[in-house]
Amino acid sequence: MNKLVKDALVLTCITLVAGFALGLVYEITKAPIEKAHQDAMKEAYSSVFADAASFAEIEDFDSSAATTYVNQAGYGTETIDNCVEALDASNNVIGYVLTVTTSAGYGGNITFSVGITNDGIINGYSITEISETAGLGMKAKDTGDGSFSAQFINRAAEIFTVTKTGASSSSEVDAISAATVTSRAMTGGINACVTYFESIVGGASNE
Repeated sequence: MNKLVKDALVLTCITLVAGFALGLVYEITKAPIEKAHQDAMKEAYSSVFADAASFAEIEDFDSSAATTYVNQAGYGTETIDNCVEALDASNNVIGYVLTVTTSAGYGGNITFSVGITNDGIINGYSITEISETAGLGMKAKDTGDGSFSAQFINRAAEIFTVTKTGASSSSEVDAISAATVTSRAMTGGINACVTYFESIVGGASNE
């Protein structure tokens, strides 16, 4: 009996110490992790809106409402995580950066930011989270001429479709070779951003 009590006390002590240690580690790492996340987001914003002098949170932005809006528009695997204003040096709004997560990736969620100017021109996308297959879906992160991402730079914002036979219209994009699932996931996310962007600049007339 005494041994049982002793063992129980030892286990309790170990649990308490482990819990305290985990809590301590969490408190120590929480701020650096949050800072790293914020830095990554700022880098993503800047990469898709190089002309912006700064970015401002939209005070009344509601991720749930934005996601419901795009879901009802047919994008059921997309979540609009955030939307910020891109500002020039005089604090004029020159466009928006939308951050979207799609769960339609081959390897799970893909999170990326898309810049769209007030004139409806896509500046490109920047991925902050992706777990696609190396050498295939991960090519969605590639940049430069001939890359999948290059198709979304300086391009009119519209609803895109993926083709494996060569894009032949303004609304088509070429799939990444052997990574059609990733290509469609990325394109679906961009289409969701375009849809939400149009609701912002078009107001209630687009709802």
